[in-house]
Parts: sequence; structure tokens; C-alpha cells
Amino acid sequence: MTPEAPAAAAPPLPALEWTLSDAPVAYPEAVAAMETRVADIRAGRRPELVWLLEHPPLYTAGTSADAADLLQPARLPVYRTGRGGQYTYHGPGQRVAYVMLDLMRRAEAGGPDLRQTVRALEQWLINTLRCFGVRGERRQGRVGVWVALGKGDEAKIAALGIRVRRWVTFHGVSLNVSPDLSHYEGIVACGIRDHGVTSLAALGVAATMAEVDAALREEFEALFGASVVTA
Repeated sequence: MTPEAPAAAAPPLPALEWTLSDAPVAYPEAVAAMETRVADIRAGRRPELVWLLEHPPLYTAGTSADAADLLQPARLPVYRTGRGGQYTYHGPGQRVAYVMLDLMRRAEAGGPDLRQTVRALEQWLINTLRCFGVRGERRQGRVGVWVALGKGDEAKIAALGIRVRRWVTFHGVSLNVSPDLSHYEGIVACGIRDHGVTSLAALGVAATMAEVDAALREEFEALFGASVVTA
């Protein structure tokens, strides 16, 4: 009996690209770019990508957004989006990281695991905050990362909302570095009325965006693997 040939090893995963946009990126432009990149990743034409950027001041509404949570509709532009979650704010001083990962290529035995990916992205944010002496925490039933403020109070410092198309993720996470927190008054952020939002600056952490970016990359690579910086 002729022994079966060993199964061919899966091709190595191409190096993930890591890129930064210096100028604020309009939201529709960012979504269009992500749509194109996701299709290219799925077709094997381009590698995975983490894209760091800031947006002009705006609100986005996820697939679970409740119209009653948009408290000041005329305050800022509002964009409907296919990501998970509810209303959130984006603007200068907030680091947005759009994460386009091929979960099928990264899957271990048992297939791709979206829930585990979400937990890994939360852990990425928690580990990044630790670099600046801030203890980020999960909360049962709430996606994102929270900070205890004392006397039983807490606030959200990082949000997470992703979408998956044919097992490629897009959209991603946002971390409040030094944004204008007053813009959150126009929405019920993430549908949570009992707690507010905070930032590194509001917590007394004078971190620059460049310092945050460096920590994000280091902690991302520790969890997801090496990346290559591209223009």
C-alpha cells in the first residue's frame, strides 16, 4: 500500500501592513478605502492592514443604534455604518485604528473565531493603556475598555466596533488620547446612559499621539504578529 503524501503546508501569511495617515480622513473616504482593501485581502491581492488615522469631528451610528440616543442631531455630521455597536464620536485627538484581518487565514483548528478576535482587540487596548500607567478593564455585556474613576464611578476610554465580510474584518477600535470630550454630549455613547467617557488627557496622562502609536504597534505585534510600516 502506497503511503499517502503528507498534506501541503499552508502558505505563510504575508506580512501585515501598518500605515498612518497624518491628516484627518473624511469618513466616507475611509469606508471606501476599507471596502476596497477588504476585497483585495479576500482575493489574495494585498496583505492584511492596520490603518491609524483621525477623523474630523463626526458621529457614527452602528447597526444597533437607537435614534433616541442621538441627542443633538444638528451638532455634527452623522454617518450610518455597517459596523457593530451604537452611536460613537470620532474626532481630532482620538486615535482610530481600522483593522483588516483575514480570520480564515489566521484560523486554528475549529475555524475562525470572531468572539476571540474581539477579545484580542480589547486586550490590545488594555495592554496599550498599561504602557501609560492606566488600568483598562472589560465589563460584562459591554464591548470596549473602561477605566474605574473611584467611588464606584467609571468611564469608557476606548471603543470597538467591527464588521466582517467573508471572514475579513474591517472598521476597528478607537482610543481617546486627547479629544474634545464635550462632543460626546450630543449622543448617548454606545447606548450607555449611566457612565461617561474619558481620555488619557482627562486622566492626567500627557501622552503624545506618536507615543500612543508606538505603544499600539508594539502591543499589537505581541498579540497578532509582526507588521511592516508602509506609506
